[in-house]
Amino acid sequence: MPNISLAPTTTPKNPIAFHLLAKPTGAICNLDCKYCFFLSKEMLYPGSRFRMADELLETYIRQLLEAQQGPELTVAWQGGEPTLMGLDFFKHSIELVEKFRKPGQIIQHTIQTNGTKINDEMGAFFRKHNFLVGLSVDGPQAMHDAYRVNKSGSGSFKQVMRGYQFLQKHGVDVNILCTVHAANADHPLEIYHYFRDELKAQYMQFIPIVERATVETLPMANQGWSDRPGGDRPLYTQIGELVTERSVKPEQYGQFLIAIFDEWVRRDVGKIFVQSFDAALANWLGQPSLCIFQRTCGNALALEHNGDLYSCDHFVEPTYLLGNIQETHMIELVSSDQQRKFGQDKFDSLPQYCRKCEVLFACYGECPRNRFIHTPDGEPGLNYLCAGYKLFFNHINHPMSIMAELLRRGRYADEVMNILANG
Repeated sequence: MPNISLAPTTTPKNPIAFHLLAKPTGAICNLDCKYCFFLSKEMLYPGSRFRMADELLETYIRQLLEAQQGPELTVAWQGGEPTLMGLDFFKHSIELVEKFRKPGQIIQHTIQTNGTKINDEMGAFFRKHNFLVGLSVDGPQAMHDAYRVNKSGSGSFKQVMRGYQFLQKHGVDVNILCTVHAANADHPLEIYHYFRDELKAQYMQFIPIVERATVETLPMANQGWSDRPGGDRPLYTQIGELVTERSVKPEQYGQFLIAIFDEWVRRDVGKIFVQSFDAALANWLGQPSLCIFQRTCGNALALEHNGDLYSCDHFVEPTYLLGNIQETHMIELVSSDQQRKFGQDKFDSLPQYCRKCEVLFACYGECPRNRFIHTPDGEPGLNYLCAGYKLFFNHINHPMSIMAELLRRGRYADEVMNILANG
């Protein structure tokens, strides 16, 4: 499509703040991770080149900077594997940010990558422009290579570590993203110690793998989501009450978080930053948290390689397509009734079982993508991970309450370590 400058037909007086994940390669990736349902999303765009055009890149950057009213915003890249675009693409994105930046705007750049394509030049570029790099690592080699494989089925660990060395060499800020699944969920401390002591990681997050399936699609889903001979491949959508054999079990995930939290809260507060723990503390303080733990959501959207804007990264499917930013300015799409309803439904669809729960304030039903089981009294819409989150949030209540009170008094959260040691 031509690069048409689209001014919004209506400009909200107070546009909502939002975060947008751009996928310049769509679902295309050089790895073949068995649990990555997003690989199947290429089926939504048959015949596509899966490469964001320069004209669209300019439209995206311009609209993003126009739409954000606050002084700070993030330009975030994800995939698929975004580094497949090559370094020149990201150099051009930096040029466009400088071209369209408003006076006083502070821009943070982030990229989520599998790390296998990172080289010395890319590491230097990320450092020069202060990128925060999210690096996918599922633990030590055996755990990582269980599911994170390349197109030939071989483990990707050594390639990832080579890329990580370039990031370390240039002093790039790195956030380790570890998915929690059947192959690593029983080894929380081994994973935490590896990240903290071997990789010297300061920032980490632990994302549960929950792959939904129906009775009909489960056998295929258990084989993975990539293309395969014969075309016998399901498109992943948020339907089904079953999960794949790779998926973490609810209590297993709760115990995983508990084991790491118990070590972190006694020795690493203020030194190691775990996203789940930071988000929980925000909820104990009554402050904004991760979208999955907030009362409503809808402020974290996904942009495909062709300009299609979806309600959420986890809902890239036709029902949740808002429009295309080459036809409608993203301000209008983000502010649309469709998107507002999507966000409000997070709370409105909560079962009574959740509304009466003692840890509702910390959870708010977590992400709607995982709400596909029934409550004990048969009401639909309970989160698959509910039992695990209940274990976790109840377990951390005492130390979280201490940290929250310390912060309210203008003190430091890391004082909790001495309090617990002497208590």
